[in-house]
Amino acid sequence: MTEVIKIQRTGATARLSLARPEVHNAFDDTLIARLTEALEALDADPGVRLVVLTGEGSTFSAGADLGWMRRMAGASEEENREDSLRLARLMRTLNFLSKPTLARVNGSAYGGGVGLIACCDYAIGTEAAKFSLSEVKLGLVPAVISPYVVQAIGARHARRLFTGAEVFEAREAQAIGLLHEVVPAEQLDERLDRTAHFWIKGGPVAQREAKQLALRMAGMTREAAERTDTENAALIARLRVSPEGQEGLTAFLEKRRPAWS
Repeated sequence: MTEVIKIQRTGATARLSLARPEVHNAFDDTLIARLTEALEALDADPGVRLVVLTGEGSTFSAGADLGWMRRMAGASEEENREDSLRLARLMRTLNFLSKPTLARVNGSAYGGGVGLIACCDYAIGTEAAKFSLSEVKLGLVPAVISPYVVQAIGARHARRLFTGAEVFEAREAQAIGLLHEVVPAEQLDERLDRTAHFWIKGGPVAQREAKQLALRMAGMTREAAERTDTENAALIARLRVSPEGQEGLTAFLEKRRPAWS
């Protein structure tokens, strides 16, 4: 079976790569499960001080996989809710990981890919990367990733991008807080290595506590996130099986405009 997640260890740094470049590292249930398992294993490994998340190929992550979307379009509301909870667990695991996390944004990110970036402590991307939260075009909303995206970019930007679904450039992603740095593609690894070099100098216990301190001061706790995830999973499940959600998903899969367009 093809491995959809790859882990490369260099000293105390673990590089975790989404390894489905043939579909632009799109999410499906297998990738979600494997990525969650990999993050939990790295979190428990005392030899790992820093986790770098990236994608293989030219894209960070294109969001939902078409085959996965097709299956979930025909699933029940309860099945959609359980599916959404699995994605919520992934985002929560990454956001509250006890080790520092760096997003190496090697290319464009859409939907859930934006959520992964927002869950990382630091994000550096290439100048050519593009981003979008386009769920409303399908009659849906970015429910599960919303707590982390709103925390990263603020409610005002989130209101615009959630409802407008526009594609935005890397420099705007930096201006609104999704990315911390934007560099030419050929400088990405050099800049990432420099950042990692300085981060490794921090005490691991202090870094863990500092990260949790920042999250707690921002009102983000794991317990609160679990409650929010339950509510948001129910919301997206309801929308997926609604007439508008069904029309949006069907239109997208059939490559036509939805009825409301």
